[in-house]
Amino acid sequence: MTARIFWFLPTAGDGRSIVGASHASSHRVEPAGFRRPSLRYLTEVAQAADRLDYEGVLTPTGTWCEDAWLTTAALLQATRRLKFLVAFRPGLTPPTLAAQQAATLQRFSEGRVLFNVVTGGDDAEQRRFGDWVDHDRRYARTDEYLDLVRRIWTEESVDHDGEFYRVEDARVSEAPDPLPEFWFGGSSDPALAVAAKRVQTYLTWGEPPAAAKAKIERVRALADAEGRKLTYGIRLHTISRDTSEEAWAVAQRLLDELPDDAVEKAHQLHAASQSEGQRRMAALHGGSKDSLQIYPNLWAGVGLIRGGAGTALVGSHEEVANLIGEYHDAGFDEFILSGYPHLEEAYHFAEGVRPILDQRGVTAPARR
Repeated sequence: MTARIFWFLPTAGDGRSIVGASHASSHRVEPAGFRRPSLRYLTEVAQAADRLDYEGVLTPTGTWCEDAWLTTAALLQATRRLKFLVAFRPGLTPPTLAAQQAATLQRFSEGRVLFNVVTGGDDAEQRRFGDWVDHDRRYARTDEYLDLVRRIWTEESVDHDGEFYRVEDARVSEAPDPLPEFWFGGSSDPALAVAAKRVQTYLTWGEPPAAAKAKIERVRALADAEGRKLTYGIRLHTISRDTSEEAWAVAQRLLDELPDDAVEKAHQLHAASQSEGQRRMAALHGGSKDSLQIYPNLWAGVGLIRGGAGTALVGSHEEVANLIGEYHDAGFDEFILSGYPHLEEAYHFAEGVRPILDQRGVTAPARR
C-alpha cells in the first residue's frame, strides 16, 4: 500500500531551535526566537499542512503541551480535509466520557479524527495528572480501557465489572461514523501485547531501518496470533534541502547551540527513563555530540536534548526520499514527520521530497 504522510502540531511551542522552552518551578525560560503555541500560530501550521496535502497532523499530549482535545476542536474549524491524530492518556478520563467526547469530535469533524493512545512510560509525568498506577499495570489498564470504549461505541448498552473499571448501562447517543482508529506506541513487552490486541496502527520512534523492522515484526507476530492485521507507523523529524550540504549545515547549527551541561542532564534523565522506547532513543547517541549520523542520512541529534522522537532524516530531498523508501520497504506505511520550525519545514518536505515519493509510487500523488 502507498504511504501516508502526517505532520506535527508544535503545541509546546516552536522555533529555529531544538532547545525549546524550559520550565522551572517558578518561571518559564524561552530561547531566542521562540514561537509560543498560540491559536493563531497553530492555525498557520495546520492550514499549511492542509494546503500541502499532508494526510493529517498529530496533536501531542504532555505536561508542557496545550490540551490536545481542545486544540483539535479549535483547529477543525480552520481546516478543510486535514485529519487530526489526537493523543490521549487512558486512565485520566473515564472511559464512557472519553467514548462520548470522541464520538462528538468525530461527528463534528465529519470523520477526520484518529486517536493516539499514550499509556505513559514515566511515573513522574503520570503523577502530575494524579495517576499512581505503576508502569506494567498501566498497560493492563489500557487494554481494558480500549476494549471498553470500543464496546460502548458498538453496543447498545454495556455493563462491565473489571480490574480497573465498573460501568452500568454505558452508552453513547450515537456511534461515531467511522469508528476512530486507535494508534499506539510502546516498546515494552506489555505494550506490544496491547498493540497486538487492541489497535489499528502500531507507532514507533525512528530507529535505523533494520532495528525498526525487527520491532514491528515482533508486533506482527503477536497480532497474527490474535488473528489481526495492523498497519505500522514511524515518528521522525526531517531536515530536507536542495543539497545534502545545506541540510547538514542546518543540523550542525542546531547542534552547535546545545549547551554541554543541558545535553548531559537530558541524557541522564532519558537513559534512566522507565520508558523502554525513551531508553532506546538515548542509546542511539549515548549522550555524545560525536557520531550522530547513526545510519546514512539518519541523525540522532534531536534526542540529545528532547524527549520522545529523537532522530531526523537529514539530506537532500532525494536522499530523504530514499530513506523513507527504505522504511516503507521495511513495512512502514504511516509517517509522522516534524521539523524546526514546523511551518517552514512543512513546505521544505512537501515541495522537495513529496514529489519524488509520488513519482516513485511510495505515496499517492498530492491533490494540491
